[in-house]
Amino acid sequence: MRCVGPGNIAAVIAWLCVCGAPLPAGAQQTAAPQLSSIRVTGDARVTTKPDRVQIDIGVTTRALQAQEAAAQNAHQTDAVLGSLRKAAGAAAVLKTVSYSLSPTYKYHPNGEEPTLTGYTAANVVQVTLDDLARIGAVIDAATQAGANQVQGIQFTLRDQDAVRAEALRQAAVSARAKADVLAAALQLKILRVLNVEENSPRVLPVRTFMGGARMSAAAAAAPTPVESGTLDVTADVMLTVEVGPAGR
Repeated sequence: MRCVGPGNIAAVIAWLCVCGAPLPAGAQQTAAPQLSSIRVTGDARVTTKPDRVQIDIGVTTRALQAQEAAAQNAHQTDAVLGSLRKAAGAAAVLKTVSYSLSPTYKYHPNGEEPTLTGYTAANVVQVTLDDLARIGAVIDAATQAGANQVQGIQFTLRDQDAVRAEALRQAAVSARAKADVLAAALQLKILRVLNVEENSPRVLPVRTFMGGARMSAAAAAAPTPVESGTLDVTADVMLTVEVGPAGR
């Protein structure tokens, strides 16, 4: 049996450490090639005519007693609803969107306690109408029956899917065209699509505000012209493509 001296023991340990050490990562396997990519954003805006309108019509009444204000409001609102159903037609949808009954006060400049002056009842009915030619007649009928507020008119679409799809299609085409231009300018070619992300198309409704102002009898007697205008539907698409040398 051969004895190993202290110096030889150290050499053997060093040799084992070297031989037992793991190989570098590059020596074990070939590293995956890094992809070259281009990321672009395409956007589109589709303009179309609205075919639906929502009108918020309000009845506000005031009285010294809360019960009296509420009763007056109920009576006046019933009359308005009856006129709206006739003017809007059977296809229209009517619904109450808000109701409130609240005290009213007179405030004093010197910091005294405010004085209760009565109560205000307010009822807002929303009319959804697909026959846009009836808008003026609906507003006139409501005001003549006792409505004293038209809080706003919003134009929108009955079926938004087709317009949204067209906006998305145009946004995708725009993104691909941008990627093609960038690749050609860099003497590259597009090899494949790596990722596509889209922001949900947005319909930008047209709102006509009438200030929530109380309607006078003279205003109610005059025809009410309302123009629907157009709607904009927008979409954004982010596109990531892999690129390589043009000769590849």
